[in-house]
Amino acid sequence: MQFNYQCALITGAAGFIGFHLSKRLLDAGHHVLGVDNLNDYYDPQLKQERLNILKAYPLFSFYKTDLADREGLEQIFKENRVDVVVNLAAQAGVRYSLTNPQAYVESNLVGFVNILECCRYHDVKHLVFASSSSVYGANTNMPFSVHHNVDHPVSLYAASKKSNELMAHTYSHLFDLPCTGLRFFTVYGPWGRPDMALFLFTRAILEGKPIDVFNHGKMKRDFTYIDDIVEGVVRVMENIPDPNPKWTGDAPDPGTSYAKYKIYNIGNNNPVELMDFIQAIETALGKEAVKNFMDLQPGDVPATYADVDDLIHDVGFKPETSVPDGIGKFVEWYQDYYRNQF
Repeated sequence: MQFNYQCALITGAAGFIGFHLSKRLLDAGHHVLGVDNLNDYYDPQLKQERLNILKAYPLFSFYKTDLADREGLEQIFKENRVDVVVNLAAQAGVRYSLTNPQAYVESNLVGFVNILECCRYHDVKHLVFASSSSVYGANTNMPFSVHHNVDHPVSLYAASKKSNELMAHTYSHLFDLPCTGLRFFTVYGPWGRPDMALFLFTRAILEGKPIDVFNHGKMKRDFTYIDDIVEGVVRVMENIPDPNPKWTGDAPDPGTSYAKYKIYNIGNNNPVELMDFIQAIETALGKEAVKNFMDLQPGDVPATYADVDDLIHDVGFKPETSVPDGIGKFVEWYQDYYRNQF
């Protein structure tokens, strides 16, 4: 696909999705500015090794900056002509938000306002930002649609992501800033986050340790492979949202607006039972898991399922990678990356 921006600023560039997106753009010959604070929420070494790969590209520039550092972020925009921003930096994790809420306020709220302000004052053509399937919260109407109401989050993490959507809409309305929010559904794949189920399960199985299976395995997730996420993001970057001419205050559509604002789900549109997910890992590893069945954890939801009709209609893309194929690629990467530990 033709990419028309000269310079893309990717926040969270050393993170899981940010790394893959940055590499995709760099491989295509585009200039990427990477921003990351390299915090220790999970192993900083993994972030550093992702970053080392990106630093090998001549068109990659890196800034170690926290989004909550308003002056530091502003300086990056002053020094560079930024056309498009993809905000992937955030304090992630549902469960961590129960014990360290302040981290979510600093990164996901204060940091996001700083991004909006920089986009506002530096003539950014398009802000694309990561939201999450977590915003659907207590909603049980499946599949989850961007046209559903999402006013009942069940974790602070989800509430912070919903807040991002609201703040972005405000800036689109007030300052004509085109904004697109992306609700990601359980992203997995090589170079993934160590706090995610696939990483945790793979490590435990190889070490012969039990895995915690929440809600006694009665969970469904719309697992989405990283390459599908990146393809969706790249296509959306090129697709600046138009106002919805049919939008009315009498019957508001949460997924669109009278402003240049749009929300998309990026998910596999095919929820998988947790026990089937675990079985795919066991097959790829050739080893059975020892399972510790537990109750549903606070903040979790029993199922996610993405309606991706708008994504298909507007950018012509639907994630297709199957869970067995995606897990196979992850396991291959994991065993290579940690080969000296086995």
